[in-house]
Formats: sequence, C-alpha cells, structure tokens
Amino acid sequence: MTSRSIIPDLARYEVWFVTGSQGLYGEDTLRQVAEQSQEIATRLGAASDIPVTVVWKPVLTDAEAIRRLALDANSADNVIGVIAWMHTFSPAKMWITGLDLLRKPLLHLHTQANVELPWDSIDMDFMNLNQAAHGDREFGYIQTRLGVARKTVVGHVSNPIVIAQVSAWSRASAGWAATHQLKLARFGDNMRFVAVTEGDKTEAELQFGVQVNTWGVNELVEAVEAVADAEVDALVAEYEDTYEVVPELRRGGDRHESLRYGAKIELGMRGFLEAGGFTAFTTSFEDLGGLRQLPGLAVQRLMADGYGFGAEGDWKTAVLVRAAKVMGAGLPGGASLMEDYTYDMVPGEELILGAHMLEVCPSLTTSTPKLEIHPLGIGGREDPVRLVFDTDAGPGIVVALSDMRDRFRLVANVVEVVALPHPLPKLPVARAVWKPQPDFATSAAAWLTAGAAHHTVMSTQVGLEVFEDFAEIAKNELVVIDEHTSLRQFSRELRWNQAYYRLAQGF
Repeated sequence: MTSRSIIPDLARYEVWFVTGSQGLYGEDTLRQVAEQSQEIATRLGAASDIPVTVVWKPVLTDAEAIRRLALDANSADNVIGVIAWMHTFSPAKMWITGLDLLRKPLLHLHTQANVELPWDSIDMDFMNLNQAAHGDREFGYIQTRLGVARKTVVGHVSNPIVIAQVSAWSRASAGWAATHQLKLARFGDNMRFVAVTEGDKTEAELQFGVQVNTWGVNELVEAVEAVADAEVDALVAEYEDTYEVVPELRRGGDRHESLRYGAKIELGMRGFLEAGGFTAFTTSFEDLGGLRQLPGLAVQRLMADGYGFGAEGDWKTAVLVRAAKVMGAGLPGGASLMEDYTYDMVPGEELILGAHMLEVCPSLTTSTPKLEIHPLGIGGREDPVRLVFDTDAGPGIVVALSDMRDRFRLVANVVEVVALPHPLPKLPVARAVWKPQPDFATSAAAWLTAGAAHHTVMSTQVGLEVFEDFAEIAKNELVVIDEHTSLRQFSRELRWNQAYYRLAQGF
C-alpha cells in the first residue's frame, strides 16, 4: 500500500528545556547549574517514550533573557512547548514579562539533579547549588499569580512515571500545534435541523487556532470528474492488493464500476485537500451535489492517512480527530470518528455498539478489512463502497466537543473496547463494541447531563492524560467520566464549571 500519511513525525518538533537561576551565585555555581541542567535535558531527550526533540537552552538569570526566550519560542514554528526547571532560586519577578508573553505550552518540571541525598557530605555549597525544592516554589507562585496554564510534573527524570507524564504533555502540545496549523474544508453545510454539529467557528479559531470554511460540493464534484482513468486503474489495483475485496467489486465483477467511482471520489477529494493545504474536512449526506455515492471508502482511507473528519458537517469532531491523529503519532492503535449507535442492555453486561453509516477509520484494526458494497438507505444515491471490520479489543477513550454558547466543552469517557460477543453478519459497516467506565448507566447519564455530542473521536492510541493536558493547554473545559465518576459529584462539577468559566471570561 502506498503511504500518503499526513501524520507528522513528532521528532521534528522541539520542546525547549530552560533552567532558571540568578547571577548572585557566581560563575562556578552557574557553570555547575548549566552542566546539571544539560544532563537532565539529555536524559529527557534520550527517553524513547518522549516522541519530540528536547533542546537545551542556556541558563536564564535575568528578565531580558527570559523575555527574549519567550519571544523566540513563540516565533519558531517547530517549537511546540517549553519545559522549565528552577535548579536554584530564581527570583520570580524577573519571570513576569516572559511568562506573560509566552504563547507556547508550558511544563513545570519539579526535579533535581540527584536522586538520593549524599547525607555524609552535604555542606552549604551543595545546598546553594541544589535548591529546586526552594526555587520551584517561587516559580510555582508566579505562574499561579499570573494565571499561567501549565502542567506540573514532580520527580526525578529517572522515574518512568515522570517520563510518561512529560510524554503525555509533549503529545498534547503536538495536538495543540496541529489545531493551530489546521485548515478545515466543509463540503457543503451541516445536516439540517441538527443542533450539536453547529458551533461558533470564529470562537473556535480563537480558542483552537483552526480555520473552518465551506466549499460547494460541486467544486469537489469537478475535482472527482477530472480524475484520469489511469489514476483510477492504479488505485483500484492498490485496493485489491490491500483489502479483502468482495468478488462483485473486483475487476470483471458486476459491481466493479462502483468501486472505480469510489476510487475517483478518493482521488478527487485527496487532490482537493492537498491543493488547499487542508488536513481535515466534513461531508453531509444531505448535501452531495453531483456525487453519485456518499463518500465512504474515500473518507476511511483519508482518515487512515491522518486527516480529521466529521460527518454531517460536524467540523468540531473533525478537529478532534485530527488532533488525536497527531497526538497518537507512532503509537499502536488508531483514532476515528465514532458514534454511539445502540446498546446491549442486559443488566450487568451492558455494552455500547458504535459505528457510523460508513466512515470509521481502519486504523482501529490490525486485521485486513473487507471492501464491500451495500445499499445505504439514506441520502438517495447509488450504493456506496466501504471497508468493513471490527475494532481491536483494548483500552480506549471517546471524546466529544460541544459548543455551550459561552465556551466549548470537552467530555471524555474512558472505555474498554471488547471483542464482538456475537457475529454481525447483517451489519455491513465498520464498528466497535465497548464497556464504558464506571458503568453503563452512570456513563450514559453523565454524558447526557453534560450535553455531550453524539459524534466523538475514539482513540485507542492515547489515553485520558493526553486529553487532560490538551484541555489545560487550551484553557478549555474538560469533564471526565471514568472509574471514579459518580453522577451526584459529576452534576455538581458541571454547575461549578458553569460559574467558573463565566467568571474566568471577565465582564
């Protein structure tokens, strides 16, 4: 299969490691501070779980140097975050301007050079050099006073837990960078009369950096019709090499022309997105213009290559899918548009069956999908081609983004994807079955209480911590449904959030 992935190699992104101190310590101490901070940065950079490149920066000892570093980080497109550590005491007033100017995600690493204290040899020279326990508290104070969004990680860098937390933040920072580079093409409008797919695109650009604009479906139709037969021949051959194609769609089969048209849709859509620099898109079965099929196979394959997608014009979910694709780069599993469709409500054994009409990403399976054709029963077009498969079992998360008028709300439910308990011979779509935490009734009631959307991104690559870090970076509301959730406390949290986010916006 030809690789057309638009998921970036996260190693090309940098996070800068900065260390705070002050000039009063003298050259010898500052030289030791620099050497030890380089060692910390090197250990972070060598950790295989941290997917980005860690770049050490010279020790910061005055306000002008801090201000300049913040401006340099802001202007460097490949810099997605800053890790800060106060090795010694670094008077926090000299950090005010720099922190106020910094627009990249920030992680406060509360660590020290040594793991164990050398009890027998500790003297005042050692104490003056190794006082992050002192300096980081000063730094924490000024961050809180300024209202700086950040992640705080505590522990020595030899601790795998510390590395895992830094890794999660670096992935969230990459997702944040992705939304700020995101141009999203809506082919047509939202599905008529549907509430949850609507949203404030202007506010979304301010909040997440995404550009959301609309193109007429017939512009896409023109791109599809312009595809050359030779390109279709090559892509159809790729389909037959990659998937388990049903006989009726293979060359010589009586439905082969439908597969060729599906290939034309993919080629036309891919060319349109590439030409416009788009990394996410939406479609709607109510707005197909001159398209003969609802795009199914094309959408699935584009998502597999890293494009964000939302059905029925749902651009907010398309943003989430793209962010999840980037945040999960290089990890096993996948990310996809998902929709809770129906339930198995046997008491104590409840399951959720998720799917969509056609558009679930094959990155969710390690099996070979089947390429099939079936009637859709909606949209009034020809029978569309699509990939059919079962999502691999394992841990996952489903996350929705909703417009709550005065803010956006992220709702995340931790789930366990399970193997299909029974075959689904008459359901010709890609699907997933999962158990939600903490239990079915609490999960569903909390989801409904939060007003969370029916479209989600399902990720089996990254977990809750990455989405928590993403929400913190974005200063965006996130409510979590997991093993600790009780409906009473969850409802209280929603009420508290209502007050908090309105006050946080000012008057």
